[in-house]
Amino acid sequence: MPYLDFVREYYSRTALSFPHPVKSQIPIFSKNLSNYESDKDTSLDNLPSASRSRKNITTATLVNTLSGGGWYYALGIAPDGKTLVSGNENGIIEIWDLQTGESKFTLTEHGLSVLSVAISPDGKTLVSGSKDKTINIWNLQTRKLKSTLVGHHDDVWSVVISPDGKTLVSGSSDDTIKIWNLQTGELKSTIPAHSRVVRSLVISPDGKTLVTGGVEIIKVWNLQTGKLKATFSGHSNTIFSLAISSDGKTLISGSCDRTIKTWNLQTGELKSTLSGHNSCTWSVAISSNGKTLASIGDDLNIKIWNLQTGELESTLYANPSAVFSLAMTSDGNTLVSGDYGTIKIWRLFSQ
Repeated sequence: MPYLDFVREYYSRTALSFPHPVKSQIPIFSKNLSNYESDKDTSLDNLPSASRSRKNITTATLVNTLSGGGWYYALGIAPDGKTLVSGNENGIIEIWDLQTGESKFTLTEHGLSVLSVAISPDGKTLVSGSKDKTINIWNLQTRKLKSTLVGHHDDVWSVVISPDGKTLVSGSSDDTIKIWNLQTGELKSTIPAHSRVVRSLVISPDGKTLVTGGVEIIKVWNLQTGKLKATFSGHSNTIFSLAISSDGKTLISGSCDRTIKTWNLQTGELKSTLSGHNSCTWSVAISSNGKTLASIGDDLNIKIWNLQTGELESTLYANPSAVFSLAMTSDGNTLVSGDYGTIKIWRLFSQ
């Protein structure tokens, strides 16, 4: 699914408005692992002087660029932080050694774009959701397809696995979430969750709560019963990404209304609104210590925030055309971004 098609589809589905024209220039990248070179300065020196003067701010340096093909819509990192999984517009899933940047193998059963991936807590099972309306379950050790789950009637935009590795939840443009037994592939329930699209999903660390994002609305569910617990309102456009802090208390939402919001997951209170991206916020990720938030937007930037103070600590220029996907290692030291034809690996550090 080319970038322009991606934009047109979401404009028609959710009446999104993109504040700046889509950039068409697409650079040529080497097929080999290479260090990234750009005329854009992504270092701390490129930050405003006020940002440079603060102590102990978190920023990042680009350490590797992995070259591939097509738009990278989905990224996932194994719990041990050693394996990276990517899914692209050509229906290809690629498994990488995150430490060396080596491509280990590819999986090619999907017929259309891979839109979402999730890795089980034990690192042995991979789940992928696709524009072909299917969900594939893979054994990462044998590199074999275990099963294909059929049930959604439209794009599968999000998949997430429960902390105990037993339950899979999927969200689709068919407005539903489906809850599956990951071990047997049995469909346990289908819930009409949102009025137009279910774009984002996240499960709390205790495995009891599911949060879904649609157009303007966030819904909180009891994962065991499938009952709606609460609805959070505040965004004015589609919620493309959700994340929950490791203590289960804070929910982060990124939207195409240009904002990131932090919520008290237990009370529903809106704690803060972070404004920094000048266009859609595609993805958010939180460090395990709950102190650092990373986000990517359609403004081509990665932004790193102090989650405790809400301060924007640094801005990284990610790509001259577009950047869609983001993932962070569980230790919070490595950030990975996906764009057209490349995956960039960033090392986070305090300065």
